[in-house]
Amino acid sequence: MREYMENDKNTVKKIVCNQCGKSLQVENGIVKEGVFRGGARWGFFSEKDGEIHDFDLCETCYDRMAGSFRIPVEKEEQTELL
Repeated sequence: MREYMENDKNTVKKIVCNQCGKSLQVENGIVKEGVFRGGARWGFFSEKDGEIHDFDLCETCYDRMAGSFRIPVEKEEQTELL
C-alpha cells in the first residue's frame, strides 16, 4: 500500500507491505529497502473484469511468496545498477 505526498502525487510518502503490515523505510520519496510492486489489470475473461489491483510486498514476504511457487521465478543478474 502506498501513500503519496498531498502536494505531489508522484512522490511516495509511505509504503506498507500488504501481506505483513511492515512499514518500509522511505526518505524524501526514495524507498531505502527492497520492495516488490505487483499489479494486475483484469480483462474481459476474468471474474474481476475491469478491476485494477496493485500491492506492495517487503522482501521477506516476497521471498516467502516466490518460494511457494511450484515453478521458480526467472532470475537474471543486472549488470548495471542505476
